[in-house]
Amino acid sequence: MRDEPTWRIPVGLLGLLLALLVYGILIARYLPGLIGDWNALVQTVIYLFLGLIWLAPLRRFLTWMETGRWSAPPEKD
Repeated sequence: MRDEPTWRIPVGLLGLLLALLVYGILIARYLPGLIGDWNALVQTVIYLFLGLIWLAPLRRFLTWMETGRWSAPPEKD
């Protein structure tokens, strides 16, 4: 556990919020025009997928915020 605060945590949080805001705006702006006439069930699946896909890079991003490295250190046996 670290004793001193690091700049990566507030910068990382602001970056994450900004990225999610841009992602949400892009989805809300362009996707309805593309799939707006499709079946509601298909649209639901697409929006559910897009609502969860941003979680994929989150672990590596949180690791960077905590350690400064993009991958977790190897675990010792």
